[in-house]
Parts: sequence; structure tokens; C-alpha cells
Amino acid sequence: MTTWQGWHRFATTDPPAPPRPGDPPRSTEERLAYHSAFVTIHTHAISQLATQVRTLMILGRHQQTTARPSLIVTGPAAAGKTTALLNVGRTCHLAHTRKNLPPPGSAHPTAPVAYVLVPPGATAKTLITEFARYLGIPVAARMTQTQIPDAVCHTYTQAGVQLVLIDEIHRLNPRTTTGAQPADLLKDLTERLPATFVYAGINVTDTPLFSGTRGAQLAGRATLITCGPLPTRHGTREPFRDALDLTHHTPGTLPRHAPYLHQRTAGRIGSLTRLIRQAAITAIHDGTERITKTTLDAVQLDHLAEQHNRPTRNR
Repeated sequence: MTTWQGWHRFATTDPPAPPRPGDPPRSTEERLAYHSAFVTIHTHAISQLATQVRTLMILGRHQQTTARPSLIVTGPAAAGKTTALLNVGRTCHLAHTRKNLPPPGSAHPTAPVAYVLVPPGATAKTLITEFARYLGIPVAARMTQTQIPDAVCHTYTQAGVQLVLIDEIHRLNPRTTTGAQPADLLKDLTERLPATFVYAGINVTDTPLFSGTRGAQLAGRATLITCGPLPTRHGTREPFRDALDLTHHTPGTLPRHAPYLHQRTAGRIGSLTRLIRQAAITAIHDGTERITKTTLDAVQLDHLAEQHNRPTRNR
């Protein structure tokens, strides 16, 4: 998804849909593929991010003199930050393309959304190269540090980019010489591009990103949205109730195990969805076609979740 073609394919492909009453049964392979991708659980953070992005895009639409206000999605690993980022990006992409059909004879649609990953050990040049790669902007070895951002800003503006999503922002460290340069580059891009910037990273407030002069500038322009652990229960909503495609699973089984599921995953939505997906795939493979506590117990989760549970589960 870090190229326009890949992003466009992601944004315009219908997300996985749960089985509906009356639909013909899916094949085993179809059901395995469905549980592998699975549905997106719309958490409070996703709803909050969607509302904030919509508001800030309107707020910054006609702003000309200074950098537009931005957003930072933060939280621990496996808390759903990237999922929230991609979800709001897809929504923006589809809303824009529905309202702005390409003119007759146009070979390429506009590109309302850009998605960029901060590379490990990012320098200003490697970061701006990621921006260029997204829209296929050629970067020659002889191009200077000024020429590449100029080409990126020109092409992004011509392509109509309105929303820039930058993931893994915690990889930047403005306290170092190499880390300060990409931080300054991002500040420059926010002032030159007519777009709203949304960043996502692990526990951003605990990193050097918010320290010093550069950190103060970022903090003064960005609204923070936290993807924290989910509560054991939140109202009466049961997000997985009808999402599973298992022939013998009884709806309502998973909510009865809510305290157990919360303890196993520490409330992390990423760990929770992985647990459910793996249990469903196991149930298809072994022919039981249902998820029980025994099935869930047999699933080995990501190391972060297992490490969290080790003292409790050994007692």
C-alpha cells in the first residue's frame, strides 16, 4: 500500500463481509480466506479519528499561511493504530472518488490519499524518497536535497492529495542529527502541501518526538488520539457475534468469555482479533466448526500478549 497502485487496490476492494442469512454456504477455502482477513472492528478510536480527520480537512482546506493542524494516533503495540489509519484513509479515498469522477479522457484518477511508512533509521533523503515512490516520482542520484521535495510537493499538489498518512512515526528521533533532518522535512511538507497530515506510532508521547523545540512545534499543531486497551465490556455491543463463518458455532459464546478474552489479550484489539481468527481457522481445520474456551486456550498468541499473561496463567 506504499504505492498509489497498491493503495488504490486496497481502498477500492470491498472489505471482508460476514455471512448473511440466506447466502449459499462458502467453501472451506473461502471461509479460511475470510477468517484470515476478517472484519474490521470499529473501535472508539476509529470513530474518533474519522470525526477528527473530517473536521481538520475542512478546517485546513483554505489555510494558506501556516501548517495545517494534524493528528497523531498513538498507543501500545497491537492496539489498532494502523487499522484505524487505514480505515480512515479508505473512507476518505472512497468519499472523494465518488464526488470527483476523473474527467473524460483522463488516464489517471486523482490521488486524494497518500500512505507512507517511515523507514528504519530514516534520513531526510530516505523519507522523501518514500513520498516520491508512492506516486512513482523518479528520483535520480544527482538530484539535490532540495530538488526531491520540490518534485514531491509539485506532483502531490497536481495529483490532488488531501490526506497524508504517515505510519511508524516513532522511528524518528529528532534529538539525533539524522533524526532531526526528517523531522524538519515533515514540518516543511506540512507547510507546503495543501493536505492534512495524520501520523501513527507506538507510544509517541514517550519518544523524543515531543521533546525540544521540534517536539514543541509538533505538539502545538497536532491533536492526540490514543488507541488504548479496550475495557472488558463496553455497553451491549457484541462485535464478533455474527462475524464468524463456522457451521456449528453458537452466537453469544464469545461474549460469555469476555473476562477471559480480555485477560488473554490485555485489551489489545490486535491481539484479540488474532486470537479469534486463529481459533476460527483451527476450528475449520479440525472439523469442530465452533470456538470454545478449550480452542482459545490452545492458541499461542503474539509474544507481547503471552508475556503479559505468563505470571497469571502459571498460578
